[in-house]
Amino acid sequence: MISSFGLYGIPTRKSSQKQDAVLASDAISPKHTAMQSIHEKILAPSILAGDHADLKSSLREIEAAGLSWVHLDIMDGHFVPNLTFGPQTIKAMRSASNLFFDVHLMLDNPDKFVDAFIDAGADQVTIHVEPDYPIADTLKRIRERGCKCGVVLNPDTPAEAAKPFLAECDIVLLMTVQPGFGGQKFREDVLSKIETFSKWRNELGLNYRLEVDGGVDLKSASSCTARGVDTLVAGSAFFKADDRKLFNATVTA
Repeated sequence: MISSFGLYGIPTRKSSQKQDAVLASDAISPKHTAMQSIHEKILAPSILAGDHADLKSSLREIEAAGLSWVHLDIMDGHFVPNLTFGPQTIKAMRSASNLFFDVHLMLDNPDKFVDAFIDAGADQVTIHVEPDYPIADTLKRIRERGCKCGVVLNPDTPAEAAKPFLAECDIVLLMTVQPGFGGQKFREDVLSKIETFSKWRNELGLNYRLEVDGGVDLKSASSCTARGVDTLVAGSAFFKADDRKLFNATVTA
């Protein structure tokens, strides 16, 4: 199910605003320049930080900021110590929005639920590599349903755990906080893992998007995009921004 915004719902308006705030420990080098993604940068606000009493209004706020993606975190209370919502909520939001639905399944057994979320309106489904289930078959199933697919790694999961599946991925999502709750501090130790996936993307001739989720703000975003990240999930930082359009323009510059 591909959004009316195109293959990846890429915004047509490019920002010219520069981002000069980087992490204190970061330095942009020629090596990082070589890691730049060929994809246009996208901000995908996390609905988890929106108004849970009126999620449709949060979708409208994302649209009003000129964005075309929304990130939807699905938590089962087992794989992560929190619960969010299920396919019925996704279906209700789908009826109210043409945003590209980037659905992140934080489940012990995502293979049992991908069809339900695709039926509900997911445009892309990402699944974790940590649980014990048939990952390759699940990616294949998502793709057979006409949906984009990808894998997700927690901060402490080694990059090598995802390497066997990269050829089947439209996107790789790296968690930059331990998943389960919003508002956590960005994990700088994941920056080296970002570099690894950027290097593999070039060396293997692959075209997957590289996404980060957790603690993304004006400081951490530029450190990620310098290393090849092209898709940024932000929750609290986006919804609490005084000027959401400016926030988007800055982190995707």
